[in-house]
Amino acid sequence: MDYELVVSGGRVIDPSQGIDRVTDVAFAAGKVAAVGDGLAARAAQRVDASGRIVTPGLIDLHTHVYWGGTSLGVDPLILARGGATTLIDTGSAGPGNYPGFLEHVIKPAPMRIIAYLNVSFAGIYGFSKRIMVGESGDLRLMAPIDAVEVAEANRDTLAGIKVRVGMNASGNSGLVPLQIARQVADRIRMPMMVHIDVPPPTLEDVLALMRPGDILTHCFRPFPNTPATGDGKVLPAVLEARERGVLFDIGHGMGSFSFKTARVMLANGFMPDTISSDVHALCIDGPAFDLLTTLSKFLCLGVDLPSVIKGATQNAAAALQRPDLGTFKPGSAGDASILSLDHGAHDYVDSTGEHLRGEQRLNARGVVIAGRLWHAA
Repeated sequence: MDYELVVSGGRVIDPSQGIDRVTDVAFAAGKVAAVGDGLAARAAQRVDASGRIVTPGLIDLHTHVYWGGTSLGVDPLILARGGATTLIDTGSAGPGNYPGFLEHVIKPAPMRIIAYLNVSFAGIYGFSKRIMVGESGDLRLMAPIDAVEVAEANRDTLAGIKVRVGMNASGNSGLVPLQIARQVADRIRMPMMVHIDVPPPTLEDVLALMRPGDILTHCFRPFPNTPATGDGKVLPAVLEARERGVLFDIGHGMGSFSFKTARVMLANGFMPDTISSDVHALCIDGPAFDLLTTLSKFLCLGVDLPSVIKGATQNAAAALQRPDLGTFKPGSAGDASILSLDHGAHDYVDSTGEHLRGEQRLNARGVVIAGRLWHAA
């Protein structure tokens, strides 16, 4: 047999290659081997994906999966069974506890976990239903020297540096945590992912410190610090930042995604670069739930399916600077997500409590990791 596994007969959507048709995807030696018709006859194992959608392994660019090590962490196995084959943990751990995250969660996990290292020493350590302590609010916890040392020693599992600023995350520290993270990112030559919530600082001030390849997460957040102006336009600072190469990520989460903002941004032709869930312990049961729920919300906002898939495959891989992910090009990572697009009445809710009735819903029906069928619903 030429192939160890072939997922056959599904609607293959691979935006990186402009593929959107019914065909087969073959895997061998843990990698993608081929995309084409009639491959199933040459496979040791065949998965029938008729009536399903088959995409390169979905990448959730914003999660929190330091399960058991931080109060906001969720079990990464739950998110993988929900269709994501690569999980990006964004700042759950800082330099003081990253070794524990690496040894106890990242290495044993069957799926790929990549992290943004928090510039705060202990990461997001006080985030629960009863305790809410922003890790950037106490500047004594800013650990630039330690962050550089840990990042240099763990480049193979890191995507960059995470910093959270805003009244909830950094109190009255203003731009100082971001300025420190900027120094760290520049020293190690890696990008930043920046969380923003309510001011201070303002969205304009945050964007002014961001560079090409940096990611602003929570980019469709509600007022205040929304990217949408009161007269239905896009904030000029947001347009200028995109022009110079700053990337914009959804990061739905507990309080960071608004249908009202999304409608304004999409009406102005401003599609986010990446669509992610920001799933953590306080939003896994709503309003975020998981990556596929977040993707489905964009379908119900009128975005076409290939564009939605692109936000969690090709674009997410580009943001990570990982050309081996988010694609079915031969030799790339042997990951795939098998989905159904179910029609009917679906109720979606954003972070402000607004409900949206949708007629479409993406659901996970199977996950291929490293060329093997890891989970099937």
